[in-house]
Amino acid sequence: MTLAIELNNVSTVYEGEKRPAIKDITLSIEEGETVYIVGPNAAGKTTLLETINGLLPVFKGYISVLGLDMRKHGRKIRCQIGYVPQDFMVDAGEPYRALDVVLMGRYGKVGVLGSPGREDKDKAIEAMKLLGIENLANRPVGKLSGGQQQKVMIARALAKDPRILLLDEPFSSLDPESRENLSELISRLSRERNVTVLVVTHDIQQIAGSCGRIIAMNNGRIVADGELMDVIEVVEKILPIGFWRKQR
Repeated sequence: MTLAIELNNVSTVYEGEKRPAIKDITLSIEEGETVYIVGPNAAGKTTLLETINGLLPVFKGYISVLGLDMRKHGRKIRCQIGYVPQDFMVDAGEPYRALDVVLMGRYGKVGVLGSPGREDKDKAIEAMKLLGIENLANRPVGKLSGGQQQKVMIARALAKDPRILLLDEPFSSLDPESRENLSELISRLSRERNVTVLVVTHDIQQIAGSCGRIIAMNNGRIVADGELMDVIEVVEKILPIGFWRKQR
């Protein structure tokens, strides 16, 4: 067993806050594993992804990603992680083409001052094809729909050729067909490329259709960890009842 991510008794605190956003998290995730993270608002799900991505300093405990100490090798680790945040704002007047945005995922390879080459452009186009948006390459990203912009951001993360993919609510702006396609893509990345994927989601239907590992969080802690049928009772308790019934 090769671990991609290991947290040992980790707590992190946002700047200016006194209380930890996540508390005493101990977690091991193997290379190539797909993990869905669920829980109510403010449960610590996004914070967990930000911590793994090295965007929040570890207040307490130890975190290792790809065998490296995050405190010492954060920049090197982030070059191997594709991260799609939940909240991203694209101004309607944004002049960049969709392809330009996807190419930004290659900056870690070419450097901020470098110029993308043929290989980088090929990787960007390949990522767009995986999301079925190659036809949007020359469209201004600010003129795209919310779902199309979401796919562009996921393509940008994939163009990075990541060993770890962190997705925060990736299904939120997508239509049902696109959700199914993304679920299948996540499975393929894990199965064919050995990419470790962590997905924060409220989409119970997508989880129900998977056979991946589920981590349930509440109040900054992990309260259940296992396959869906192992954690279903806990999930039903911590998610709003009306929401759960609506999704089922």
